[in-house]
Amino acid sequence: MFRGRYEHTMDSKGRLSIPSKFREILMAHSDERLIVTNFDGCLWAYPFWEWKLVEEKVAALPQFKPEVKDLQRFFISAASECPLDPNGRVIIPPTLRKYADLNQDVIIVGMTKRIEIWAAEKWQKVFEKAESDLSHDGGAKLADLGL
Repeated sequence: MFRGRYEHTMDSKGRLSIPSKFREILMAHSDERLIVTNFDGCLWAYPFWEWKLVEEKVAALPQFKPEVKDLQRFFISAASECPLDPNGRVIIPPTLRKYADLNQDVIIVGMTKRIEIWAAEKWQKVFEKAESDLSHDGGAKLADLGL
């Protein structure tokens, strides 16, 4: 499970170091590939084995529904396999960097089964909104979810 958040820098070639705790999880499964795609203003990165489950679920959906086609065109078509290099870095493709407005300062966030990669300034706004939403009525909503 991926947890925690880490501040990192991405170089001009799009190389981003993956936190060592996250690399340990990937190595434990003997597969150091991430599938990176765009969603929600950031990048979502899945270990290859989790991505296969996502693809299977999407493939099982009714293919003629407009929302399924939208999901495939936006989320699935952007997916890029990004293996870790010997230094524990991935290269984020230019189209994905552009989508998420990634420059130098990046926040890498563990989201249990996936990782989110945020531009630092965008992350701060999203984090503050989440904090505010949870402090207002989040307790009741979380209780409804069984937490």
